Amino acid sequence: MHKVILYIWHNLPKIFLIPFLPLSLFFFIIIFIRKLYFTKLISRYSPVNKIIIVGNIVVGGSGKTPFTIWLSNYLSNKKKKIAIVSSGYGSLAREVSIITDESRADQVGDEALLLKKSTSAEIVSSNNRIKSTKYIDNKKFDYIIHDDGLQHYKMNRNYEFIITKFNQYHNNFLLPCGPLREPKAFHSKDKYILSNYYDSDVPGFHTKISKIRNGKNHKYYSFKDNLFNNSYLLTAIADSRDLIKELHKNNLCFDKKIYPDHHNFTLRDIPSTTRPILVTEKDFTKLKEYNLDNIYILEQSVFPNDKLIKMIEKLV
Repeated sequence: MHKVILYIWHNLPKIFLIPFLPLSLFFFIIIFIRKLYFTKLISRYSPVNKIIIVGNIVVGGSGKTPFTIWLSNYLSNKKKKIAIVSSGYGSLAREVSIITDESRADQVGDEALLLKKSTSAEIVSSNNRIKSTKYIDNKKFDYIIHDDGLQHYKMNRNYEFIITKFNQYHNNFLLPCGPLREPKAFHSKDKYILSNYYDSDVPGFHTKISKIRNGKNHKYYSFKDNLFNNSYLLTAIADSRDLIKELHKNNLCFDKKIYPDHHNFTLRDIPSTTRPILVTEKDFTKLKEYNLDNIYILEQSVFPNDKLIKMIEKLV
């Protein structure tokens, strides 16, 4: 359903959105009152440790989790002690859980497992960000990073990084006329970071599939390997368009099965084939338990520009 809405935002002439403008105005009033209430009228929780919020203001994938992984590793390499709070979205997460190697995606969330696998940070998951923060706030961290959570105004924060895809939307209206959850003007310009960005005028980064790894024997392969000439792409991420474009650029021929973001895979969802099945690292957190020989993980790397490095260096 969200792909249909994205298509409409991308392709429907703006004149056809005019009947929905009153709804957008009503939405603006609601979110303005909500933000005013939580930020000005009530007392907010102030954590002991410094809080970094990584969020976005648009519907759909923006690159928050890849950036969170890169940021955590960058700060860890600078000898900073990091914890990350994940919402456990798409899982049964209710009570606070410290993520371990034995944690399951259906219990704590696929993003929490990806963060655990990809960083040295302590990862906490629950459906209540304040409870998660309080649970670890008695420990000494240099930073607690919240993957997502920009609109969770009940908690004070020291830093906000707002990830927005470069040239993703030509429509900058609020819901339901456009993809914005809140107006861009709610946040100062120096908080925005562009993803899918290859230039250097403003802070930004792009991602690239750097390696292909077999999920069972962990052997690495090249895109040029003939093994992948006839593959399957199986994925459940927020926006698969850039991933598909990158695979096409690398001359891969593949069929695809695309599921909604955070979809919990069952065996029936997996193509019955001996052909290579290409998945993202996030997808693999839910496919790992099936121990299949022909699952190949597309490992992603983040490439920041100099302005982004300069921005993050202020945290060191």
